[in-house]
Amino acid sequence: MPDPHAAAAAALRSAGALVVTAGAGMGVDSGLPDFRGDRGFWKAYPPYERLGISFVDAANPVHFEADPAFGWGFYGHRARLYRETAPHPGFALLLRWSERLGLPCFVVTSNVDGQFQKAGFPAEQVLEVHGSIHHLQCTEPCCGAIWPNEEDVAVDATTMRAQRIPRCLRCRGVARPNILMFGDGAWLSSRTDAQADRFEAWLDERGEARLVILELGAGTAVPTIRWHSERLGARPGATLVRVNPREPEVRPPHLSIASGAREALERIDAAL
Repeated sequence: MPDPHAAAAAALRSAGALVVTAGAGMGVDSGLPDFRGDRGFWKAYPPYERLGISFVDAANPVHFEADPAFGWGFYGHRARLYRETAPHPGFALLLRWSERLGLPCFVVTSNVDGQFQKAGFPAEQVLEVHGSIHHLQCTEPCCGAIWPNEEDVAVDATTMRAQRIPRCLRCRGVARPNILMFGDGAWLSSRTDAQADRFEAWLDERGEARLVILELGAGTAVPTIRWHSERLGARPGATLVRVNPREPEVRPPHLSIASGAREALERIDAAL
């Protein structure tokens, strides 16, 4: 069987543009949790196991209305974690390929952690389909404002409750992250919509260029990124490279790599 890393390298050499589609698995090699199943979530956040609370329960906008200290306990801790985490070397490899091969690059990610921007990807070339923890909005919302999250929320690690509640800049009600949560009818999508418009314009500018879609750590539990990858992979001449240690399956002629993101990127780089 041909080496898929070599095949991915060959596809990159002949490509006219690169789209990186990334899920939670992209951050695992940086030490970030992927919240895979209740066990994975509780391993990252043991206090929630004691409380019998799942990731779906914790990532619910109702807390910002009913119990803001609880809602901000989870998201305040995550914001600090993401700020303190350094992107793993695989991010730099992607940037290097784009420069060395002359490949225009755009990122489409379901991650809310801002790691691509932190690694040096231009903000105008990133589509965050579920929003960003680094931006806030009003919980109500009282208006359509979205603003940078400059809050440093201290959290009691025993109770996972925030010791201070960020406030809306306009009405002084409770603020919340500009993230699409579970069962969320109040998420303001205008920032993400603008990113999506930029991405579609970027695709139009590529014309009939051959795309390589490099999908990193996107599973089937929340299939948003896989949908984007497969939509792009259906373009004439496109090659989808699916990297996933547990669910790497993809239809031919696309490529499947059963490993973590960093390992796959380093092996593709060696083939290049």
